[in-house]
Amino acid sequence: MKIAIIFGGSSPEAQRKNPVTVGMIDELRSRGVDLDLIEPSMMNFELSEVQNRHDLYVLKSIANPMALSYGAALNAIGAATFNPFPVVQRIRNKIATLRLLSEHGVPIPATYVSSDAESLVPLLKDGPLVVKPYMGSRGIGVRRVTTRAELMRDIDPPPILAQRYHPSDDGLDHKISVIGDNVFGRTRIFPIRDYSDKIGTPFEVDDETREIAVRMSKALAIDMFTFDIIVSRGKPYVVDVGSFGSMMGVPDAPALVAHRIIRAWEERSRL
Repeated sequence: MKIAIIFGGSSPEAQRKNPVTVGMIDELRSRGVDLDLIEPSMMNFELSEVQNRHDLYVLKSIANPMALSYGAALNAIGAATFNPFPVVQRIRNKIATLRLLSEHGVPIPATYVSSDAESLVPLLKDGPLVVKPYMGSRGIGVRRVTTRAELMRDIDPPPILAQRYHPSDDGLDHKISVIGDNVFGRTRIFPIRDYSDKIGTPFEVDDETREIAVRMSKALAIDMFTFDIIVSRGKPYVVDVGSFGSMMGVPDAPALVAHRIIRAWEERSRL
């Protein structure tokens, strides 16, 4: 089988150095996969040269416009992608994703979308808000605001996405990783200070969180993804979703991810 991995986050080099990614690549090659690595942000290409030359394209990330466009072009000509390109593209849009999750009973903070930051000011009387880019990733641009001045400072262009702030009971972010039927949990600080902070500390995932993961999997129509939960006053709130994620700190992650990718190829080959 011939598979390509597309790297396209805000830091493709860091993605390639991710120990899970390195291990996944080694695992796939050890299983006989003919593997190519594609980094659209470092490429110049004639559009007609974008051809479906692989059995499967693994979308490690399409966070930058070059990777997004490259993935979209492949999808347009019928290339098989994992996770499916339309799903990954939708997850990039936090507004669409949060609405979809809410529709499937996934707990999220009260969420507001506005074309004018001034219209959000009255919401501050009920407590702080978290303002974030609606197409953001890696926590970049996420701000907790308590005053009008903070809200209006460095505001992103519309649509403006704001959520009610809920303080974490333990002061930590709970990162959940889903790979097939496996659900793993790690606590870690937020914001991340350096790359090693991504490993975090493992914890046993409870039944409530597992049920949330099942609901999200059904809503998103995928079974490999990551999400962040804040537990505030004993209540969980899903605050972010990733279509792949670093998977750092997940036991046997390289083998599990490689197995899921091969299974995606097998599922595709049976169609």
